[in-house]
Amino acid sequence: MIPTSQFLQMKGKRIVITGASSGIGKAMAPRFADAQAEVMLLDIDQAGLVALKENLIPHAALYPIDLRSREEIISFWADLSEQELPHVLINNAGIYPAKDLLDIDEAFLREVFAINLESMLWMCQGFIGRRKKRGGVIINVSSVEAVLPFKEDLLIYSVSKAGVLALTRALARDYGRVGYRVNCIVPGAVKTPGTTRLARLAVQKLRLDLFKAGYDFQTRLALNRWGHPDEVARVALFLASDLASYVQGAMIPVDGGFLSS
Repeated sequence: MIPTSQFLQMKGKRIVITGASSGIGKAMAPRFADAQAEVMLLDIDQAGLVALKENLIPHAALYPIDLRSREEIISFWADLSEQELPHVLINNAGIYPAKDLLDIDEAFLREVFAINLESMLWMCQGFIGRRKKRGGVIINVSSVEAVLPFKEDLLIYSVSKAGVLALTRALARDYGRVGYRVNCIVPGAVKTPGTTRLARLAVQKLRLDLFKAGYDFQTRLALNRWGHPDEVARVALFLASDLASYVQGAMIPVDGGFLSS
């Protein structure tokens, strides 16, 4: 029997994490570094990347990049040498601005889709295009809002994250036979800078709608608590490791039981 520790061994593996400067991505980076992986961190927030490297991961490779730009994504993959190619791609970057349907304009739609969905498609294209038949692991990050839209005014966010589920399953079908494992994490009720900001806004502005949304959301949590980014990072580590060697095209909620309640 192969020891469990050997399945989780990531030494010699290179991991790309997008949206790595904060929230869930920031938690993933040290978790993979602790497993002895070489981490490649992508984000538009260069200062955040530098702070993460200085404080937690001195050997991390940093790549400031605007994921809204297909050209920058193409350049990222083109500039990597064969020795620098990652073994695992984690598409984590995302935004979740709220806006009523009647107030949505094209610029808003393009911004959300470009970051939440299109960047994942282009990153996957680059990853598979460079690795070809060597295979690899892709982990996409969606949201419970893709499965069960809950908070008001997140219509475009929900649609973009539903697209991530479809992208994941289609890639799993198309590229599983040539050695790619592709799965999706579906977080919900995780304490990140974004969710903390909403809670602070509810208090500061006495936003009763946000108070109600928070209360209703809390009552659906079977574990009766919010999660921490590292709890999502641990699931990502599992999916990237050989422990998940037969997991393919899966949608894995990390939501405290929100979707099951």
